[in-house]
Amino acid sequence: MAQAQGAVAGVDPRTAENRFQWQRKPVLRAIYGDLYRRMAGQCVPGRTLEIGGGSGNFKEYAADVVASDIAFAPWLDLVADAQLLPLAAGSLANIVMFDVLHHLEFPRAFFAEATRVLSPGGRVVMVEPAITAASWPFYRFVHPEPVRMGDDPLREGRPQQRRDPFAANQAFPTLLATRHRHRFAALFPRLDLIRVEWLSLFAYPLSGGFRPWSAIPVGMVADVLRLESRLVPWLGRLMAFRMLMVVEAKT
Repeated sequence: MAQAQGAVAGVDPRTAENRFQWQRKPVLRAIYGDLYRRMAGQCVPGRTLEIGGGSGNFKEYAADVVASDIAFAPWLDLVADAQLLPLAAGSLANIVMFDVLHHLEFPRAFFAEATRVLSPGGRVVMVEPAITAASWPFYRFVHPEPVRMGDDPLREGRPQQRRDPFAANQAFPTLLATRHRHRFAALFPRLDLIRVEWLSLFAYPLSGGFRPWSAIPVGMVADVLRLESRLVPWLGRLMAFRMLMVVEAKT
């Protein structure tokens, strides 16, 4: 039987397909590249761990990056679970995650690990789905991952080793940044959620993400992103499809 286009020996087919789409789809690289640069701009100097590296893209935008994922891929440096990191206390300046937090079974366990492994002043920098009035119908009815606004993103529990790493609740990041923000601060007094930016009004949903299709030509991406930057201060909280979150370890 013929292999799928993105197939790579020993790699989860979904990860391999994402890497294939990244390599073949310039619209995807242009739109996600803008988000990766925003993430890199929020990092502080020092060693950076990328969690959920998947298709292995962030290294193109920042230096001194260790790329990791819970599942093996030959282009990654480390296999590790974000909820149980095999790293020494205070050993990291940054943790970066692109579309990872909403896949974690217990984000609370991850933030406990982040508290341990970040040095004072270190940061967790994340880009995640934003659930807004405009994006909710898309994420709820079109996107394959669920949106469960009633779930508790800070519940306690023991991660299941056999859980599908692609299982998700796209609501988790928005819930942490809004209705559970004060609870997060109480649970993690050494961590400070210093930035929440609501981004990606048009370009991201029109791009199709890692799917093969795109409704926007690559030549229009730069102009659309410039338009978004002007509109985000007024419309971001209502129309954003993405959010940038920065959590800082207090000194």
